[in-house]
Amino acid sequence: MEKEPLLPYASSPRTPPPLSLFSLPEDTEITIIPHSHSMTPSEFKEKLIFGSPRTPRKELKTPNPDEAFKPDPKSNIDRMNYPSREKSNLHRSRTAPAMATMDDVQQQQLQHCSAKPQFGNQSIVRQSVMLLMVYLILGVSVYSFLRGNFKGSETHPIVDALYFCIVTMCTIGYGDITPTTPATKLFSILFVLGFGFIDILLSGMVGYVLDLQENYLLKKIKCGGSHDPGSYIIDVKKGRMRIRMKVGCALGVVVLCIGIGVGFMHYVEELGWLDSFYLSVMSVTTVGYGDRAFESLTGRIFASVWLLVSTLAVARAFLYLAEARVDKRHRKMAKWVLDQDMTVAQFLAADIDNNGFVSKSEFVIYKLKEMEKVTEKDIMQICKQFDRLDTANCGKITLSHLMVF
Repeated sequence: MEKEPLLPYASSPRTPPPLSLFSLPEDTEITIIPHSHSMTPSEFKEKLIFGSPRTPRKELKTPNPDEAFKPDPKSNIDRMNYPSREKSNLHRSRTAPAMATMDDVQQQQLQHCSAKPQFGNQSIVRQSVMLLMVYLILGVSVYSFLRGNFKGSETHPIVDALYFCIVTMCTIGYGDITPTTPATKLFSILFVLGFGFIDILLSGMVGYVLDLQENYLLKKIKCGGSHDPGSYIIDVKKGRMRIRMKVGCALGVVVLCIGIGVGFMHYVEELGWLDSFYLSVMSVTTVGYGDRAFESLTGRIFASVWLLVSTLAVARAFLYLAEARVDKRHRKMAKWVLDQDMTVAQFLAADIDNNGFVSKSEFVIYKLKEMEKVTEKDIMQICKQFDRLDTANCGKITLSHLMVF
């Protein structure tokens, strides 16, 4: 036993100390440096990604008497210059950069990114109200100043002026108040033409208010769940109210306006039910034959508000009807396109890169173009944006391209 001094070590073998990974310079290889303490999988992952340990640890002493020296665990340079380095097949991952770096890049990109355009906001409501007030004040002032140059029944100067402006704005033309001199006729021409710009703002204001109501209903439906009865009103997948419900609501508002007009004309203007209904429909639809009109002071005050609201409601109802017809046409076109089989001519048209086969992306693009959902111009604009982001000109966008700043 004395001649075999290594026998005690052979009888009780020791496991070699585990290997550890340290930060390295920017190259394509990572060296494994022997270290004297164990490492959890999470710490190994952090060192592999970030290149340095999260917290400093103390070295565990080993009973190896042949150890020449002990490097400082706090010095990364000493670790890199450690003489006994073993090369490994591990490589630095280039598709999973540090989250801290990604957050910094994202913050800088958000700072330089332009805000999403708002197509309807509260400013359009303020602009519409202000321009409408200026428009009415100007019309009332001119009518009051040139009152003697208008022919018609009179009640009150301010009420008559406001009534004349509203009837002219809504393009009804009862004919109960008409200009008689060249100056008033020229004013009426400019007044009618100028309302076209204000009507655009008023229509935008109505659309903004309806969009707010639609978004509110959509949020309520989402909170209530898909089995809520309101889901028949809101198309949750598309995130909007169903077209038929829009048409129904708009027509309901028109019927309500007609009903209010009929009741008011019958009891205040003292017209028969048929004449009241006749005048109400002719007024709401902006026909205005001129055989009937509002003659009392109360009736003209009511007409100044009722006509403005009713004509806007009718215009919105006609817009929804046109939208419903277009939507129905698009659905029929989409169904016809999807039910068709591919012909040889369609195959050649769908093969964009002329490689002899049609990929899934090419098939989708071709079908979208057939359904008239996208055009060739839209595709070219998207391709230009892709080429701008593909800085390496390799036909794909990688995360490293987006992190260049």
